[in-house]
Amino acid sequence: MPTDGLININGDSVQSLEIIALTTLIALMPSLLVMMTSFTRYIISLSFLRTAMGTQQTPPNVVLVGIALFLTLITMNPTLTQIQTEAWEPYTNEEIGAEEFVDRAALPLKQFMLDNLHWDTLEMYCELAHVDAPETRAQAEAETPLRIIVPAFMTQELQRAFFNGFLLYIPFLLIDVIVSSTLMSMGMIMLPPAMISTPFKLLLFISVNGWDLMFTSLVQGVK
Repeated sequence: MPTDGLININGDSVQSLEIIALTTLIALMPSLLVMMTSFTRYIISLSFLRTAMGTQQTPPNVVLVGIALFLTLITMNPTLTQIQTEAWEPYTNEEIGAEEFVDRAALPLKQFMLDNLHWDTLEMYCELAHVDAPETRAQAEAETPLRIIVPAFMTQELQRAFFNGFLLYIPFLLIDVIVSSTLMSMGMIMLPPAMISTPFKLLLFISVNGWDLMFTSLVQGVK
């Protein structure tokens, strides 16, 4: 019979609170993926690319999410490996408790997010939360809570994603302008410019090996 507060699984006694915490963590995984990784930058940049090309729902959302997810796994692999070796394995070997596991797992994520945000943004959120801003990187890792680092990181990711979208729009916008001007000069006002410009956009993107350039620049842009 399991003792009070314990659940017996395959002969091993597990704290019921740990089961609840694990279930909550699994439920929060999609949100953690968006908030604490480079996934946001990837999916927004890819969405901007699709809109700039004028291909409507091609590629479909499921394809963009899949690509963004695998790019995120590539980017986050060093961080996830560090969490596994320094936090998960000692925890499963019962060398550390749940509280220390959380602290150890949070440190690599903090380091990753601090590498990819501007200090001014971090200071802004510290001011909004009425928290003393850290003076050094080591102090930020040790003392600044995740409730400050995470929104600062997300703000920076949004800024980079929108900047990527701006850069993606420029060449396709030039094609739209040229096609529209040409049709106007020929008196073909009733012909939708998008019908003519879309094939040229696709040709340009394919000619410069756009997907490889896009994925390479996105991954290399993450520190």
